[in-house]
Amino acid sequence: MPTFATTPRAPADRLADASPTSPRPVIQLDGVSVGWNGVPALSGVTGAFLEGSLTAILGPNGAGKSTLLKTVTGQLAASAGRVTIHEPFKAGISLLPQISDIDRSFPITTYDLVSMGAWRRVGAFRRYDKEERQRICDALTTVGLTDKSRDLISSLSGGQMQRALFARLIVCNAPVMILDEPFTAVDEGTCDLLLQILLGWHREGRTVLVVLHDAGLVRACFPQTLLLARQVVAWGDTASVLTDANLNRARSLALGGF
Repeated sequence: MPTFATTPRAPADRLADASPTSPRPVIQLDGVSVGWNGVPALSGVTGAFLEGSLTAILGPNGAGKSTLLKTVTGQLAASAGRVTIHEPFKAGISLLPQISDIDRSFPITTYDLVSMGAWRRVGAFRRYDKEERQRICDALTTVGLTDKSRDLISSLSGGQMQRALFARLIVCNAPVMILDEPFTAVDEGTCDLLLQILLGWHREGRTVLVVLHDAGLVRACFPQTLLLARQVVAWGDTASVLTDANLNRARSLALGGF
């Protein structure tokens, strides 16, 4: 795996207080349930993502992983329970959706897509100053897309598109990063590059949540894991969560319901 470093730009006011001995809760889930037409997608999810944590969200297909992220980010409403985003993180969450959720027919360039990461600071219609333009260029350089900056996103390959979405997160510079299947359908080189960027965010003290399918990758790189099967199977340090018993239970729940 190549060695890759990103330039730390962690918001000092949000990250300086991070304590390795007593991390604060960032996102609290209290009995969160989500469903449609009486069919549960999530049931009774309780727990917390702590400041500075790097958590993989793992589970079988249909386990409710993406539903959980959409509920945390306010795209879906819980049918029961409560999601609490603690201060000062309410305005500091960035989401990388599944690449299949992106409308790539929209006629914008790679540069324009990446520049959207600055909207929270400058607004959608204000001119970007020199500092913001430099952030955008630096992010494009970090993900290796400088030569694609003026290309329409419809012309990008799957791996290039995912690099562009990571560059948008770099520009956003949020203390909380939430990513939904960021390594799906990308080549090995892109996967290595993006993984190193993600691990760099963790080293900077950001809180990172990632939906994944690869248990081997989770074991190798993610200290914390939430194992879902429409309910919490296990949540904690990865070695304790990814046991054969827990994985078998997750498969059984996914096949047989609650």
